[in-house]
Amino acid sequence: MELPQEFVQRMHRLLGQEAQAFFAGYTEAPRRQALRINRLKLTDPQPLLEAGFTLSAVPWAPDGWFYPDSQRPGKHLYHDAGLYYIQEPSAMAPAVLLDARPGERVLDLCAAPGGKSTQIASDMQGEGLLICNEIHPGRAKILSQNIERMGIRNAVVLSESPERLAERFFGFFDRILVDAPCSGEGMFRKEPAALEQWSPALVQQCARRQAAILDAAAGMLCPGGRLVYSTCTFSPEENEGAVSGFLERHPEFELQAVPGHEKFSPGRGDWVSNPTRGIESTMRLWPHKLEGEGHFAAVLRKREDAGGIQAVPFQETVQASGAQWKDYLSFMDAALAEPVRDRLLLFGESVYRLPQDTPSLQKLKVVRPGWQLGSFRKNRFEPAHALAMGLDGPQAAQSVCFDVDAPELRDYLRGMTISSQQPGGGWRLVVADTFVLGWAKLSQGILKNHYPKGLRRMGENAF
Repeated sequence: MELPQEFVQRMHRLLGQEAQAFFAGYTEAPRRQALRINRLKLTDPQPLLEAGFTLSAVPWAPDGWFYPDSQRPGKHLYHDAGLYYIQEPSAMAPAVLLDARPGERVLDLCAAPGGKSTQIASDMQGEGLLICNEIHPGRAKILSQNIERMGIRNAVVLSESPERLAERFFGFFDRILVDAPCSGEGMFRKEPAALEQWSPALVQQCARRQAAILDAAAGMLCPGGRLVYSTCTFSPEENEGAVSGFLERHPEFELQAVPGHEKFSPGRGDWVSNPTRGIESTMRLWPHKLEGEGHFAAVLRKREDAGGIQAVPFQETVQASGAQWKDYLSFMDAALAEPVRDRLLLFGESVYRLPQDTPSLQKLKVVRPGWQLGSFRKNRFEPAHALAMGLDGPQAAQSVCFDVDAPELRDYLRGMTISSQQPGGGWRLVVADTFVLGWAKLSQGILKNHYPKGLRRMGENAF
């Protein structure tokens, strides 16, 4: 790997004698792969171990597990079932530091592709409000798909600028994660594109953008709230410099010293001009000191006396027409043991269940306003894949269950029909062991496939 000369010179200047070990890591230290189990569906990794996964714990992330290069968990149908998220191990640290709790209002401001959002949702256990925002529409779509696959029921996905959100949500959130766009130096081993795009000018551009994002986040946090700022770069301008500049502009905030991990290194005040007091309580994750890529994180707290909270109007529910409502209730009563009837929003032709405390979404670019339940078709209601992924098998009135190794499940994920000995007809959840994969509709002994076309596994090597 050929590193940019200006990057090499800067790291030698910053690290001194330690630079040799740092650069050796690019060629000598293996890049570790990891996954994070989804506690909305799993309490421990035992089902993965029984399926043949070889796992060892990521020490700074309670739900994180390393796996060997020889294994491909992305090809296992448990991935389709949303049991885990494949995630770079160092990238698990910021959401751990955010420490989101059930019932809170949480914002992931720069959320795509969704690793940290889904980790936050796991901590929230379906209670409270999680707003996941991504300004780029294409990336916001990927974010929304990951929210769906992981069975998250209390998330809203937006595609707005931080400044636009700041105009609407003053003092609204208990916790905010700013995993800021950065120059990506910590990802050089993982993402060749980051290496190709790097330049000193990019570092300065990112630092200016990070300042603007942080300023927007500051106003959206409530007094006493926690803000975690993180990057995947080594650049002091984007790390200690960004935090020091933010605290100079926002004296209502203070750095918090929180437990990290013994392999995390303290921030370096000697690398920036005018470092803020306590900058050493920020954290650097160095790839030559731990099994992960480069990361930086800072935990900031808004003082209790920072000012009041502005009232934010809540989203009104909108019911379907009489005939549509009848179709909806007919499906719910037939398909689910506990029909969903509250906090419903008609968004286009689709019905969503709003998370608690959902603010007004009017005039915002909304990708997903909550848990999608289904859509109205001609004279019927058709359930959404998101509804299936947010359910446990027992929550369906009827399901069809297969062993995880059954060939029928491979056929299902390829979009094929499946024979069934079940009597009757109607909607069924397709379940692998106890884990939901999606919907099928039973008619005359045949399960008609309703697995989304865009998710189907194609080709001989799909598994």
